[in-house]
Amino acid sequence: MAKLTFTGGIHPYDGKDLSKDKPIQEVLPGSELVYPLSQHIGAPAKPVVAKGDRVLAGQKIAEGGAFVSAPIHASVSGTVKAIEPRRVVTGDMVMSIVVENDGMYEDVGFYPQAPLEKMTREEILEVIREAGIVGMGGAGFPTHVKLSPRKPEKIDYVIANCAECEPYLTSDYRRMLEEPEKLIGGLRICLSLFDHAQGILAVEDNKPDCISLLRQLVGEDPRISVKALKTKYPQGGERQLIYATTGRKINSTMLPADVGCIVNNVDTIVAVYRAVMEGRPLIERIVTVTGDAVANPRNFRVRIGTSYKELLEEAGGFKKEPEKIVCGGPMMGFSMFDLQVPTTKTSTALLGLSRDDVSAMEPGPCINCGRCVEVCPGRVLPSKLADYAERSDEEAFLANYGMECCECGCCSFVCPARRPLTQEIKSMRKIQLAKKKK
Repeated sequence: MAKLTFTGGIHPYDGKDLSKDKPIQEVLPGSELVYPLSQHIGAPAKPVVAKGDRVLAGQKIAEGGAFVSAPIHASVSGTVKAIEPRRVVTGDMVMSIVVENDGMYEDVGFYPQAPLEKMTREEILEVIREAGIVGMGGAGFPTHVKLSPRKPEKIDYVIANCAECEPYLTSDYRRMLEEPEKLIGGLRICLSLFDHAQGILAVEDNKPDCISLLRQLVGEDPRISVKALKTKYPQGGERQLIYATTGRKINSTMLPADVGCIVNNVDTIVAVYRAVMEGRPLIERIVTVTGDAVANPRNFRVRIGTSYKELLEEAGGFKKEPEKIVCGGPMMGFSMFDLQVPTTKTSTALLGLSRDDVSAMEPGPCINCGRCVEVCPGRVLPSKLADYAERSDEEAFLANYGMECCECGCCSFVCPARRPLTQEIKSMRKIQLAKKKK
């Protein structure tokens, strides 16, 4: 039987052995936590506390600023120290709520909602919205919006993205092994919103223990199946995942719901379970701290707002001076120049690398080898698109389907001329998306 996959893709060194066998370890934060008001796609949240207020863990400190937005909750008890701009991982200054941790970790009290079978669709969605849940795989799209398509009766599949194809990351892997019941329970809650949908747990086949465990727990459930995917990057990309599991195709002008699919990350689905079944808002997540420069790579349960510097210290610091520090994975993450910045709902990993292979490369002229075309999952011409982007030829860029690039980095990875193809294309895409917003 052919393995479920897509056309294109690459097989980079995955680096997962560094942390995949390290159980999730809870980390208590230091004296100060920072909560940026923009931790999601959409309008920034609006503070509902003031300087000097005492807050409890789980208390709402910022309300969603619009339908496409999400509230933010304190992850510790303490006092609001300031509401001011603070630096985030991208280097930007973002308005943030700063809380001084009192070390007592008093919470508001978490209580299960009404039994699921007695809740209406609207009530479940409101619980998810109030819990501040967003896409935790990196995108940060508010989950209550994603679960509210215009035509819910047209949704055929709810897909749990368990692929975790990005190299080095093992947080989803540990979550699946250690809390599989919450993942399956969260998927069942999502399925309760759609009368005719089937649930799919889509796992890359380099995680046979997860596949076996999930199949055992799903049992004979007629609405949920576990599908093993071929291990290949970017198997966890939304378009690639939908095609591999359902055979349906989407492009840059479409949403997954347009082909009857809803896709959510492992941690997001677990957060849905905890909100509905335990009454807990999103105040923590799993973060992998890893890389060959890190002394003791680990998977941490982190209270949102904790600084990356504290996570690195919990992992023993650097055993050698890193040439590159990355927020996220090496393929789609971005370089960091300061670790004294807060983790957010979309923080997946901190990666310390002893060698910066990218900076060491000297780009040369294109040799027309076609490798970038061969690996491109979007089936576009990366070398040509990068040329158009360099020349600011917007018309040619759009005419050659530049917006179909998913910015996965496969083309840059295989280019023998070491051209920064993805970076050039990404810059032009940003310009076009900004123009479209206007």
